[in-house]
Amino acid sequence: MKYDFDAIIERRGTNSVKWDHVDRIFRGGNLLPLWVADMDFQSPPAIIEAIKRRAEHGIFGYSAPGSDYYRAFTQWFARRHGWEIRTEWIHFTPGVVPALNLIIQTFTEPGEGIIIQQPVYYPFMFTIKNNDRRIINNPLLLEHGRYRMDLDGLRRAAREQRTRLLILCSPHNPVGRVWGIEELRELGAVCLANNILVVSDEIHCDIVYPGNKHVPFASISHDFFMNSVTCLSPSKTFNLAGLQTAGVVIGNPDHQRAFKKTLDRLGLPWPNIFGIEALTAAYEHGEEWLDELIAYLADNCAYLQTRLSSMLQGVTVIPPEATYLAWIDFTSLGIEDDYLQNILREKAGVALDDGRIFGYPEGRGFMRLNFACPRSILHEALERISRALKESRDL
Repeated sequence: MKYDFDAIIERRGTNSVKWDHVDRIFRGGNLLPLWVADMDFQSPPAIIEAIKRRAEHGIFGYSAPGSDYYRAFTQWFARRHGWEIRTEWIHFTPGVVPALNLIIQTFTEPGEGIIIQQPVYYPFMFTIKNNDRRIINNPLLLEHGRYRMDLDGLRRAAREQRTRLLILCSPHNPVGRVWGIEELRELGAVCLANNILVVSDEIHCDIVYPGNKHVPFASISHDFFMNSVTCLSPSKTFNLAGLQTAGVVIGNPDHQRAFKKTLDRLGLPWPNIFGIEALTAAYEHGEEWLDELIAYLADNCAYLQTRLSSMLQGVTVIPPEATYLAWIDFTSLGIEDDYLQNILREKAGVALDDGRIFGYPEGRGFMRLNFACPRSILHEALERISRALKESRDL
């Protein structure tokens, strides 16, 4: 490989949420963090150089994206995903989670219902509750080690009174599904029939493993395009979350005007100055790096599955089709969730995301593990987990 993903780069002392705040958040000491979804790899060299050049200029006044930014953005999605995006469809927010809050505030009213599919990225629940909207849960179904949508349940949920919006996680975090085009068509048809706006969070769309293909929801049909809002960002793909740069793609002119009014009301007209440089460099020069990253992550995932199954009988990884997040099923061990979390934190010294935060009861007995790290760190974490569980349960 041209890029060294095995290199261990010290992140402590950099104000890293993942590393500097893990002990406070998990109430432990010297924990090995495999939780929050950012990577322990340096971003592509082209991005680092672009930020350095901008920093060396020394003037950090008001900035707005130019033609290079828009061209990089639109050409990336045309090239990687076959989706032709127009510049005027792109609206900027300081991240996808802020975008979800802004979208909810724009297109729904307090007390109205929003459909989600648990287990799912837990900020979805926070954004709904914090804006005084109602969660309508359409749980995913786990069958033979693979999740699918409950489309009959979705039809029932869509008919509930005052249901206005559905948040689609595509690819899905934490279960790693890449939704097939037929699944997306059925979901889109249900939402159209019930006048429900689809908000598609596609932040993980670039990290998809061989044999799978991400389909942008809005690209499927004109009707879906006009009845959807798509959230995009280079943050997961190129490890840029701290630069807080995201794009919200809206094709419906009425929806565009409504969302722009919300952005203007809050004074959010332009992206971060370094985010402009990073996004442009990423989408123009990051493709080779990304292809190598995906290969490394695929090997990490295979290593995780093999090692875990050999060390802990009955513990299984739901095979991810995308993302660098493993959804691990510990239910066969018969360990109560709080006790399992205590073992991992206090005896293994490893921080994993408790599955219950992604939905209860759907996440009961599961943990989410971030395997976007050097292989040696992943190896150490698995050894700790195996040793601690065997000592605690005599497995």
